[in-house]
Amino acid sequence: MLENYLPILVFIGIGIAFGIGPIVMGAMLGPSRPNKAKLSPYECGFEAFEDARMHFDVRYYLVAILFIIFDLEIAFLFPWAIVMNEMGWFGFTAMMIFLGILVIGFIYEWKKGALQWE
Repeated sequence: MLENYLPILVFIGIGIAFGIGPIVMGAMLGPSRPNKAKLSPYECGFEAFEDARMHFDVRYYLVAILFIIFDLEIAFLFPWAIVMNEMGWFGFTAMMIFLGILVIGFIYEWKKGALQWE
């Protein structure tokens, strides 16, 4: 019974070694020259100057939504491109409708100024 799980345990061990190995090697072999700029907190494009629970500008959320939209588009586009010949015109039409809806959403975001950063 244990011989069935041995390849899985070996795979997990190799995965952990590949994950932790570079961190340990970097800590042991890499140079360590800390200075004020390297040790200062940096987040979201500006210096941390208030409490971490402060309100964020809505543009951060709009950018995140745009990322999710285009990430989903790519996630659906690759499998569709692989099986496009088998689906025929129905598959092509369905994907063009899907892409059209995403383009309409992109144009809406563009017109609302979500892509303009001050």
